[in-house]
Formats: sequence, structure tokens, C-alpha cells
Amino acid sequence: MEKNQEELKAHLMATDEEFRSLAERHAQLKKELETIEAKPHLTLEDEDRESRIKRQKLRLKDQMNDIMARSKAQRVA
Repeated sequence: MEKNQEELKAHLMATDEEFRSLAERHAQLKKELETIEAKPHLTLEDEDRESRIKRQKLRLKDQMNDIMARSKAQRVA
């Protein structure tokens, strides 16, 4: 990620409760996913959970990117 995006993300983490909440949930899901992926063998339930977590993470990331895009547009305007 380029420096400006990292700065924007840090700014939003400090100033935007919604963005911070989304980022925290994304980080929690990342840890859950890492735990599942560290298993030597995945059960069908694990594979299902892994798939659901990945979809949730993508939705959260999309929401975070939308907030970042809106913030950038406001700064330019």
C-alpha cells in the first residue's frame, strides 16, 4: 500500500469510529483464519468456517475501502 493510503488509514483509525470498528473486526477474523489455516488437516466444518471468514473479511475490506474513498474525495473537494 502506498504511503498516502497508510497515512489515511492511520488517520481514520484515530478519528473514525466506524472505520476503527471494521478494522478491528477484520483483524479478529484474520487471526481466526490463521488459526484454522495452521491446522495440519481441515475438517469439512473448518473448510466451511474458513470460507465464511474469507467472505466476511472481504466485505469488511470493501467497507473500509469505501470509507477511505469517501475520505479522499472530501479532502480533494
